[in-house]
Amino acid sequence: CWIGGEEVRGKALFETYDPGETTRLVGKFQKLTAADAQVAVEKAHAAFPAWADSDVKERVRIVFAAAQRMRERKHDFSAMLCHEVGKSWAEADADTAEAIDFLEYYGGQMLRMAEPQPVTPVAGERNEMRYIALGVGAIIPPWNFPLAIMAGMTVAALLAGNTVVVKPASQSPGIAAMFVELMYSCGLPKQVLNFVTGPGSEVGGALVQHKLTRFISFTGSRDVGLWIFEQASKTQKGQIWMKRLVAEMGGKDSILVDENCDLEKAVDAVVASAFGYQGQKCSACSRAIVHQKVYDEFVKRLKPKVEAIKLGHPSERTNTFGPMVDGAAKRKTLEYIEAG
Repeated sequence: CWIGGEEVRGKALFETYDPGETTRLVGKFQKLTAADAQVAVEKAHAAFPAWADSDVKERVRIVFAAAQRMRERKHDFSAMLCHEVGKSWAEADADTAEAIDFLEYYGGQMLRMAEPQPVTPVAGERNEMRYIALGVGAIIPPWNFPLAIMAGMTVAALLAGNTVVVKPASQSPGIAAMFVELMYSCGLPKQVLNFVTGPGSEVGGALVQHKLTRFISFTGSRDVGLWIFEQASKTQKGQIWMKRLVAEMGGKDSILVDENCDLEKAVDAVVASAFGYQGQKCSACSRAIVHQKVYDEFVKRLKPKVEAIKLGHPSERTNTFGPMVDGAAKRKTLEYIEAG
């Protein structure tokens, strides 16, 4: 891990394994503590004034360089996604591509936002509007888009002049470590991007509750998001601001199939949405709501296409349906099947 520009090791380690080949070790990672997380926030806070005052064009240059380097190493990142979280090649490639897009998009937006902003002219006054950085951000990304969402939330904050502490999901620390190393290699000061791994309840909780945490960017489950919302709403001793929270949580998305639609396209859309990345997305089709007049025909067409999905380890490019991310996800899915 990296805290305040220094390499940090915990007293204990945890391991991650390929969910599609559970004897294959992906990596060994530091099991940090709440105390480590608190130090990370304090170090990020100390680095904030200089970074907030840094040249915007230099921040953008670093991020654009990282986008180019990720493009050159695209398949390395996608391979890690296949082995660490069980994404098919198509899903992994899309995840990496989206990460590159985020880096380039936010870089371009920061250049625009750094320019003089329009204000309403008032006679006898000279007014200006400028955007200012907030402070330390706790970045808590999910395991299902562990590169794209993590990279997007992180660079958006950094480009705006904030310093961050990134705490990846325990299922996906390897891809986050690759991203952090990439950013450092492109010239990002290590003090402004702190990287911690460990239990979410302990390490993530400490980041959320720290008095110097200015904002939290979170993507994950409903229950954890609600807990973060509750904790962020409490004023800690010595806290001088209201913490900001961006929380993207789970969804139960539906696809409406009308009696007059192109039924074949509707079937293909439901199959792709429901079973892409084993359905482990907030955007996955959880429910198909089908008009009664076409319901029987819809099911008749859907069933063989679902049965034709090729299952297997995602490192084989023709396999489009890999493993659930871990045992807990598998058990939850089996419970849903039983309930159905």
